[in-house]
Amino acid sequence: MPTPTADQKYPGVHVEELPSSIRSITTVTTSVTAFVGHTRRGPLDQPVRITSFTDFERRFGGLTSRSPVSHAVHQFFGNGGAVAVIVRVARTGSGAEAHVTLESTEGRSQCPVLEVYAKEPGVWGDGLRVAVDHDTPAHRPAGGGPRHPSDPDETFNLQVFDAHGAARESFTGLSMDPGSGRFVETAVNSASALIRVAVVGEGRPDPSGTVSKPFHHPLPDLDVELTVKIGEVEREFTLYEAECDGEPPCDVTGLALLLEQKLRSLPDAPGKHAFAGTRVIPFGRRLQVVAGSTDPCDVVRFVGECANDLGLEASVNPPVFALCGGADGDPPGPRDLIGSEARKSGLQALRDLPDVNLLALPELASYESVDDMLTVVSAAQRLCQERRMFLLVDAPATWGGVDAARAGIGAFDAVRGDHAALYFPHLQLIDPLTGRLRSFPPSGALAGVIARTDGERGVWKAPAGTEARLAGVHGLTVKLTDRENGLLNPLGINCLRTFPMVGPLVWGARTLAGSDALDSEWKYVPVRRLALHVEESLLRGLQWVVFEPNNEQLWQQIRLNASAYLHSLFEKGAFKGGTPRQAYFVKCDKDTTTEADIENGTVNVVVGIAPVKPAEFVIVKIQQMAGQFDL
Repeated sequence: MPTPTADQKYPGVHVEELPSSIRSITTVTTSVTAFVGHTRRGPLDQPVRITSFTDFERRFGGLTSRSPVSHAVHQFFGNGGAVAVIVRVARTGSGAEAHVTLESTEGRSQCPVLEVYAKEPGVWGDGLRVAVDHDTPAHRPAGGGPRHPSDPDETFNLQVFDAHGAARESFTGLSMDPGSGRFVETAVNSASALIRVAVVGEGRPDPSGTVSKPFHHPLPDLDVELTVKIGEVEREFTLYEAECDGEPPCDVTGLALLLEQKLRSLPDAPGKHAFAGTRVIPFGRRLQVVAGSTDPCDVVRFVGECANDLGLEASVNPPVFALCGGADGDPPGPRDLIGSEARKSGLQALRDLPDVNLLALPELASYESVDDMLTVVSAAQRLCQERRMFLLVDAPATWGGVDAARAGIGAFDAVRGDHAALYFPHLQLIDPLTGRLRSFPPSGALAGVIARTDGERGVWKAPAGTEARLAGVHGLTVKLTDRENGLLNPLGINCLRTFPMVGPLVWGARTLAGSDALDSEWKYVPVRRLALHVEESLLRGLQWVVFEPNNEQLWQQIRLNASAYLHSLFEKGAFKGGTPRQAYFVKCDKDTTTEADIENGTVNVVVGIAPVKPAEFVIVKIQQMAGQFDL
């Protein structure tokens, strides 16, 4: 009996909510597809989850002729895919990060002080630009206290521009002192998505643009003629005119405003914004003059004696410092794709990643050596078995016809596992890069079809048939007839066909272990994938059982939870049978868990399911009747 509370002191009806002892088992994902291979950019050997091809363009550089993965991802989302995981892999030793070295001349001879690298290897980094200025406010520690002696005289700001000249990132109040809270390596490397930095010397980096000598009070005579040159364009102007400019500036800030106004009023070269966008930044008693462009050639130079008297040519740098030397790297070889489990590289980068269901390796189809291809397929299947994933294997590009496929499938006998399926032939699509028709391996489009089928019908529905249309596909590299299809299907080769009024579609749903000669219980793709789905859902949904008292009460809860989950699948049509008893069973009692098991801390749950197998052969018998019909 519950203990009366303070509110239960008067006669009446009292309501109390009690926590439920039933824990539901939720279904896991079924069609998150991992693509492993070469891309234009992106972090190496790090899985990145994306939800659209726009995400892929932003993170991995979009389509490129050297990346089968990029086209496969494009076809995946075009055919109904929703979530993908990309692992960029490059050949070991190839690829380089674009970089630039920033130097310092403050109180010492010119020397390197800061290396700036693109965050990821690739030519894309050559489009990055960085700008430096010293216009930093005095920095005070959190909670008050005295100003650090290095602020602001030893701090700087760093701004990052992309290839189009747009400002992408900005970091202020940076310090070269490792003991500072704004130490440049800590502040930039932890927050930037574009660059990383490394301190290689002492002193803060010189500002970009042209920096003057210190101005003292009072300011020098400003009624002078100056000649300024930005890039190849040279202009002359009067710095201060009493009739037009009013009162003369009395400090460095006023001088900066006056000089910026004069420079911006000068005519630009056609199509340029170098003069019109000029910035003059005061810091301390100096001026920093930066051209209004991100072209490293647009250096601001003041020439002539007057400029020398004003100290406007003390230090001359480009408006931005351009990164260079980036290289995309070569496509990965078999060892690179397989990767290292210790370093979590290649395929092994997926080992600890949850919610990955399908795996596509579109680069394998172009391998000249079948042995290299099978080596990677074997390693990928082992990973799929351990992580409950399913591998989509593209037929080799050298299979130019039915005879080649029949002759070549024998090489796959060494990798005939039930966690993979082979598809033939390749697809013909319009290449978005060239506008021409070319062939592509089908795994990306197939993954999209599977994702679409899972969403519309369920993982137990075979991703094949008239509903499994291949969107955007103009044709197939090999047109198969019914008789030719009949030669390949018993060998465990899933055929892609073209039918009138329907177009290209998937016309096979067998695993690599689905050859008639093997007689495997995991012959069909939907049966294997449904079992993987149930296994993973039960694995996660029964985590609460660990460390619970191993008794009849626990067994009853396990039976209740697992049965409720399986019944929900039965109601959706995942299992055959007219009643739940015919469709599935859950057994967890003293027969499955003995006293010895209890002593060893083990509880055994036996689950059986009756999956629906696809109607691969539909036989219609027609009998002709003699005689007349009564109307």
